Amino acid sequence: MKNLAKLFALTLVLALCLSAAAGAETTLQFGTTVNEQDSFQVAAEKFAELVNERTGGEYVIEIYPNGTLGGEADMLESMSMGMLDMGIITAGPFVNYSEMMGVLDMPFLFANGQEAYKILDGEIGRELLDTLEDAGLKGLAYAERGFRNITNSVKPVTCAADVEGLKLRVMENEVYTKTFQTLKVNAVPMNWQDTLTALQQGTVEGQENPINVIWSYKMWEYNQKYCVLDRHSYSTAIITMSLDLFNSLDAETQQIFLDAAQEAAEYERAWVAEQEAGQLQEIKDNGIEVVENPDVDSFREAVQPVYEAYPQYADYIARIQAELAE
Repeated sequence: MKNLAKLFALTLVLALCLSAAAGAETTLQFGTTVNEQDSFQVAAEKFAELVNERTGGEYVIEIYPNGTLGGEADMLESMSMGMLDMGIITAGPFVNYSEMMGVLDMPFLFANGQEAYKILDGEIGRELLDTLEDAGLKGLAYAERGFRNITNSVKPVTCAADVEGLKLRVMENEVYTKTFQTLKVNAVPMNWQDTLTALQQGTVEGQENPINVIWSYKMWEYNQKYCVLDRHSYSTAIITMSLDLFNSLDAETQQIFLDAAQEAAEYERAWVAEQEAGQLQEIKDNGIEVVENPDVDSFREAVQPVYEAYPQYADYIARIQAELAE
């Protein structure tokens, strides 16, 4: 009888342990470099919500905005080494982990958002994300930073010739730097955290970013008086995680993370589109002079040497153009 009672007690303890283990939460850290008003926060919150819901609360994603976990280059390095779980990172720094990712930074590659989504959500987009795995990164989905536009503190810009000589901050990315050097801009590669200080101090005269960033960071408070909607590049934002972490998940959970990232990306894109008109009006209301219809052809013509400088992207560019022509 004693043995039976002992066995029952052991069985009960084991059952309680298994129950506790089954209900245990795994908390993951998710970093961004932006503030809580930014579209990245919208994507991150949606992703966290979907993952938590679809894993029955097994995975809780904690979001750390404002560069708390480091700049974008820092976070990518941490993810590649398995020291950070996940983050949402603008496309620029990825070329340092996969040369082929640089094709997405080519100027005037896409005419509108629908063209970008067709490529990014299709075979070519996934193929490019998969090239990151050699560097220990798992690209889950392409969210949106948006079409990039130039702001500055010096003068209005209506054509390519107007940007010559301007000292502009650009992302720490070779293709972006080459693009602006080709436009005869004094291009200064710089991380975003340092950019705000540089703009305030006049170390740089301007920067380039989508409307939602110009709005969320109140560029009118950083000496920016002029903006031109030249839409010189479409910038993605990749929801990324450590490949080691991704590979540690079972197949079903991996698919949950992939699907949640894609849905969060599409949700954020829609949010960006819905907000843009109001954001642009607020930018104007705060004193930034906006040139909405510049001579885009002059910009396109001026940056053609950039395409000639990167023959390694020729095959991808041809495939992208062929798919967009269908």
